[in-house]
Amino acid sequence: MLVQNLTAQTFKNATVSSSVQATFPYIFAVSQYLQPGTFDLVGTIVYEIDQYPYQNTFYNGTIEVVEAGGFVSVESVFLVTLGVALIVLLGLWLHGQFQHITKKTKKAPKVEVGTRSTDASMDEWLQVMT
Repeated sequence: MLVQNLTAQTFKNATVSSSVQATFPYIFAVSQYLQPGTFDLVGTIVYEIDQYPYQNTFYNGTIEVVEAGGFVSVESVFLVTLGVALIVLLGLWLHGQFQHITKKTKKAPKVEVGTRSTDASMDEWLQVMT
């Protein structure tokens, strides 16, 4: 996975004789949004021999990116705030559950409805016509 593409740097008029090694300085900086961790550094060099272009990709090992700065970071502030919010929400939920369990419900007085006894013979509409 490509994490960051570093800027290409050209070395104009740099010539290296055959069977000779050369070192060229290359200073780079990672993005300020890159999370700390270890990354593989892979580079590609493009060169010409007798006006024919060649390309060589090399692996330069693992580099470690560390967070610059002091004690407090945006990530730590976010995580602490998230943790406090989750603890508060858990506390509110437990408080509600505790109140629900210990809540004494008031019993409403019983009201009887429709208990009057009636004579079925008085209800003409219930009688079957013969």
